[in-house]
Amino acid sequence: MRTLLITGPGGSGRTTLAAATALSAAGAGAKTLVLSADRTDTLGAALGAPTGAVPTQLTPTLTAWRPDASAGFRDDLAGFQDRASTVLDLLGASRLDPEEVTPLPGAGELTLLRALRDAALAESHDLLVVDLPPTPQALGLLALPEELRRYLRRLLPPERQAARALRPVLGRLAGVPMPAEWLYETTARWDVELAAVQAVLADRATAVRLVAEPGPAGEDAVRDARLGLALRGLPVERLVANRVLPEDAADAGPLAALVTQQRKVLTAWAEARPVAHLGHDPRGADDLTALAVPAVNTSVPPVEWPVADRVAQDGVLVWHVPLPGAIRDELDLVRRGDELVVTAGPFRRIVPLPSVLRRCTVDGAALRDGELRVRFAPDPALWPRT
Repeated sequence: MRTLLITGPGGSGRTTLAAATALSAAGAGAKTLVLSADRTDTLGAALGAPTGAVPTQLTPTLTAWRPDASAGFRDDLAGFQDRASTVLDLLGASRLDPEEVTPLPGAGELTLLRALRDAALAESHDLLVVDLPPTPQALGLLALPEELRRYLRRLLPPERQAARALRPVLGRLAGVPMPAEWLYETTARWDVELAAVQAVLADRATAVRLVAEPGPAGEDAVRDARLGLALRGLPVERLVANRVLPEDAADAGPLAALVTQQRKVLTAWAEARPVAHLGHDPRGADDLTALAVPAVNTSVPPVEWPVADRVAQDGVLVWHVPLPGAIRDELDLVRRGDELVVTAGPFRRIVPLPSVLRRCTVDGAALRDGELRVRFAPDPALWPRT
């Protein structure tokens, strides 16, 4: 199954184009599921049919689903209270009733990730179209599975989990604090769930479609989005320039400057696919079809971070990290154990080093043509002798 994640600046029309993309693919015969995390039914308004917590079959090949964050949060909290009942009783804590629970900030995004995982594991569709939040929130959301798994491993390392059979003995004899059994089980379950989401995002059949209006703000947003996505290893399937005004609109005085501005940005976005402005907010299948969105590109090359072996020539290994649009003064690298902390502008990622680089020391780095090249010199104390 192919997964297409759609995002863009707030107000760029990403939800409308997600609906149009899903409708177009379904019309071409692909069994398509479109997901959205919007609390208001913007997706249903665009499709011309209400959507909700239960997947809605709109056509024989198109299904729309807007998972209910409130219900998911209530179920998770109820399960947590059941598993932690002993601890809660010892603390004298009263349980929360489902009726008094409201979802915390971020619950909608977590619900969307879970729905994405469930839809991918079900494999009952050919195409999954995901209407993500605006780009800054979307990039944080896409980073969440990897970051949470890293936090879980730091808070409850695997070696401590392996020692849980010795917990009573260690607690009595050595005074080593060991978490309760339910915490191990909860951590393991979360790790499995997060790993499943991470696998969907890392799959070669997953890509991102960027939606933006051609203009100075859209140009800046697209540049930042490309950088953030590259740092996460997510390929851009296509850039869609939305709400493009027709050429003859330049004859209308108030719109002439806007048309000129759009043409300038479209020249810079040579690879972008323009989608015309309909003159009104698209509503229903006819309007979505009139948008003429591009078909889904099924041959998007993955974002790869290759390691070049130049030990024989220069005595180093070079790690090539694509960072399009990165600025040298906004780059920062920190080697910490077997990880590399990469900061590029407002984005940051902690990346495990490939095994061969763990036996090396950092020898320098350079940014060239949108690519960060980090040099590693073999550590004589760790490198195999020839």
